[in-house]
Amino acid sequence: MATLLIVHHTPSPNCQALFEAVVSGASAPEIEGVRLARRAALAATASDVLEADGYLLGTPANLGYMSGALKHFFDQVYYPCLDSTRGRPFGFYVHGGNDVTGAVRGIESITTGLGWRRAADPVTATGTPGKDVTEACWELGATVAAGLMD
Repeated sequence: MATLLIVHHTPSPNCQALFEAVVSGASAPEIEGVRLARRAALAATASDVLEADGYLLGTPANLGYMSGALKHFFDQVYYPCLDSTRGRPFGFYVHGGNDVTGAVRGIESITTGLGWRRAADPVTATGTPGKDVTEACWELGATVAAGLMD
């Protein structure tokens, strides 16, 4: 059975709504043979990353960058996972008050360095997420999970 690791920093109701939509999509009834592992960014470890077959990342945009929690996650797993996880699929979502550009750029830079393969376009949102954003997060979760099905 494939494992999809969802690493998230969810400090606000807006981020929680996006996280729940991603989980709902990744665990849709049509998705078979994929186990979800959910880890807060500050609790996720290199072992979690090495044991997973794909990744979904979620973060708020703070002061023009990804959250410190997600950056800490990357700092902890980068070198231990660098050679062993190349080519694995990932997706991500970012929520910000008014701009997510720096957070997106940071995540893309680090995942490029890791050699991960983007399996879906990122979902980005500012302000209160509407139905279109939560549906896009549902699709993100379903797409990345479906890519791991046998």
